[in-house]
Amino acid sequence: MAVVSHNRVQLLERCLKSLEASQGRETIQIIVVDNGSRDGSADLEAVFPGAQFIKLPKNFGLTKALNLGWRAADAPYVLFLHDDTEVEPGTVLRLAEALDANPEAGAVCPLLVDDEGRPAPQLGGLPPSGEWHPADPAGGPAPVDYPRGAALMMRVHLIKSVRQIDERYGQFGADADLAAQIRRGGKKILLIPTARVGHQGSGEYTAFERADFLLGRAVFLRKYQGFGAGIRARLAAVFGPLFGFRFGELKYTVAGQKIDGTQS
Repeated sequence: MAVVSHNRVQLLERCLKSLEASQGRETIQIIVVDNGSRDGSADLEAVFPGAQFIKLPKNFGLTKALNLGWRAADAPYVLFLHDDTEVEPGTVLRLAEALDANPEAGAVCPLLVDDEGRPAPQLGGLPPSGEWHPADPAGGPAPVDYPRGAALMMRVHLIKSVRQIDERYGQFGADADLAAQIRRGGKKILLIPTARVGHQGSGEYTAFERADFLLGRAVFLRKYQGFGAGIRARLAAVFGPLFGFRFGELKYTVAGQKIDGTQS
């Protein structure tokens, strides 16, 4: 599995503790991609010697970190996790068993829950809008179009079939692109409600993060709906912040600056 982290040492520690307590831990490879943290996150390597740490010199964004994570994995499946997640003991094995039992599935996801065990915002639509709603916790495995990338297990050969996760995305957009690629390949994404992962979720996004989302959405629309749709989304990424007087966001969308390691 690949856990991506950036400057959230306490959350990362909780995530890794939960993974260490997983059933079948001896069969699980844990890879942490630290995106240039400055808060001591990389020092957790000494606390969790059973995890492999990939330490990046700066924040290269989520997409590049995910690619580093799955390439370092030596398994047919990879579970992508954000650092603000905590897995229940049986979750990893349940997800792997679901992929074993459902060859039509290209990926599976657990039910995301909050601190009180209630379903957390998880499911969105394509093209991505940034809006999420909780999944239904009842029933058995169910197909979903676009689950949040905070916890997603994929078949590695599907990523290899498209070479890599598209690095035209920075922090946002990779999970939507994976969902679209799975659909394009004629496969399903199954929600496994009996596999659960606690998810803290983000608070308010920074201006840079909001700009990254808008630019990522433009990339997605151009890729899947054509040049014109991409241009319209790119213009909306500029004029939306301009007319909304969100000038901090505007400077990044005008420059086309994503969180991808090229930022100063």
